[in-house]
Amino acid sequence: MYFYRVLNPFHAITLDLDNTLYNNYPIMNQAEEKSVLFLQQYHPALSKIRMRDYYQSRKILRLMEPDIYHDVNYWRWRSLKDTLLRAGLTKNEAQSGADSAMEIIIYWRNKIDVPLSTHETLSALSAKWPLIAITNGNANLISCGLQQYFQDVLRAGINGRAKPYKDMYYLASKRFGISCKNILHVGDDLQTDVRGAMYAGMQACWINQYNNLSQFCLIDAKLLPHLKISKLTSLTYLL
Repeated sequence: MYFYRVLNPFHAITLDLDNTLYNNYPIMNQAEEKSVLFLQQYHPALSKIRMRDYYQSRKILRLMEPDIYHDVNYWRWRSLKDTLLRAGLTKNEAQSGADSAMEIIIYWRNKIDVPLSTHETLSALSAKWPLIAITNGNANLISCGLQQYFQDVLRAGINGRAKPYKDMYYLASKRFGISCKNILHVGDDLQTDVRGAMYAGMQACWINQYNNLSQFCLIDAKLLPHLKISKLTSLTYLL
């Protein structure tokens, strides 16, 4: 645990989900692999489709509609549909295929193996402070068995623009009934989590579990987090 700023008393905590409470990289890789396998069998025109085709669709779509990324589910669905249309499928075939691929992605992305240490840490934290999850992603707290620790979960698209925009941070403050300055936000991304939280007036904790120090070179020195930790369990030292 390393402190960059004085950590003032706080009365609530907001937490990111992906790569903060669990390792999301293998989860999403598996989900996307399963969806590609489905698409390859869905239609003869898709037999050679690859993940790079889908990623290219995502890139093009965001260039055309810059705000679409605020709703990751819709962005993903539209990208899948556009990929299928470009492969020559009819509008109905593309929509049905995108619907089914999304169901597969959502199913597998929620096959999350949450570490026991995460459960133990959240249990200890929630016994002292109210917790709200703030995510740009689409993980389901009920499916991964984490809902009991949280007072609420805020999702980009449904509850405002994606982090680092202030929307969900301000909404969390409103739901807590606590000023932003008295809330600690914990997340793995220096741009979306630390920058977003501090712009909103919260205190920020950066969790760098995967030694991603390259982010640290990019952040404005004025937006250094209040503290840095290398594992979630370190938060229990604040109890």
